[in-house]
Amino acid sequence: MSRWHRLFDSNERLFWVLHCAGWTGFAIVYYIGSFLHDVRSIWMFVILLNAYAGWLLTIPLRYIFRWARRQSPLKMILIVIVACYVVALIWAVVKNVNYWEIYKHGYRPEEWYMYFTNTINSLIMIGCWSGVYFGIKNFQMLQKEKQNALKATTMAHQAHIKMLRYQLNPHFLFNTLNAISTLILLKENDSAETMVSRLSDFLRYSLDNDPIKRVPLGQEIKALRLYLEIEKVRFDDRLDVGWDIEQNCEAALVPSMILQPIIENAIKHAISRMEEGGRIDITARSFGNDLLMDVADNGPGADIQNGQLTRENGVGLANIRDRLQSLYHRNFAFSIEHNKPKGVRVRIRIPYEVNDV
Repeated sequence: MSRWHRLFDSNERLFWVLHCAGWTGFAIVYYIGSFLHDVRSIWMFVILLNAYAGWLLTIPLRYIFRWARRQSPLKMILIVIVACYVVALIWAVVKNVNYWEIYKHGYRPEEWYMYFTNTINSLIMIGCWSGVYFGIKNFQMLQKEKQNALKATTMAHQAHIKMLRYQLNPHFLFNTLNAISTLILLKENDSAETMVSRLSDFLRYSLDNDPIKRVPLGQEIKALRLYLEIEKVRFDDRLDVGWDIEQNCEAALVPSMILQPIIENAIKHAISRMEEGGRIDITARSFGNDLLMDVADNGPGADIQNGQLTRENGVGLANIRDRLQSLYHRNFAFSIEHNKPKGVRVRIRIPYEVNDV
């Protein structure tokens, strides 16, 4: 497969391979087609001479056509027609000479039109050669344009995903720095130092992972534990977290930092508004070819309309849906529901994928 890839990557190599293969095929087909005419070696020699002459005469056409493609369309058409006719005429003369001098041993036809009998056939053959040349060139040009368009689309797609991911960090960082500032003002230096250390580890994970790439869920859980430890410094015993992660799900690939904004949203709108605190349950399980993830809280609940939180005025949950759409197209589900007996539950369904080892 790599040999074919190298062949089509080089225009120079591709031209010579197709050029030689085309004229070899011409000689073979011509000989087979005229097999009943003559089977002597002298006839095969004449065919080989004609094929070699065609091979030689069409080489300059490549450079003429290359120059013509840079001209205006009308001028290009005129150049191609004239060049094809001249080459076909010269080739017809060469074929006549080979036929009369070598095969017929000096024979000369008496009728004047016999001198032009090979011209039409030569024009057809040179026209086919030219058509294949321009066809391949146009195909290569279209393929290059498609590759450039695909590359531009991919770059825009990746930039969009990165923008969505990195929009989340400033909001979390702002809240955490405020909490650290409060701890310092209260002279709780040990708690502030612990929070700074965990924040550093969490941000390192966040920045080291490309939003385009998927990471194992187990790795994502470790980052979430860091994040929740930071939040527990703020909320102390008011924040309770439950984990229910199936073991086979830890190797499943998920978009990096996909659950953190959901948990942040639950803390902001549920835990922080309850004097006695609350609980967040994080679950993950496999179901057929899908990975199902839930984040549920037991907070005061929210007004949910058409699967959307009416209270949501940030970018968190909206960005999650956009990221999933960009990464999985239609092969995902993202829903926001009422939790029972109270609270909000966010569900995510994505394909169950693991790294091939």
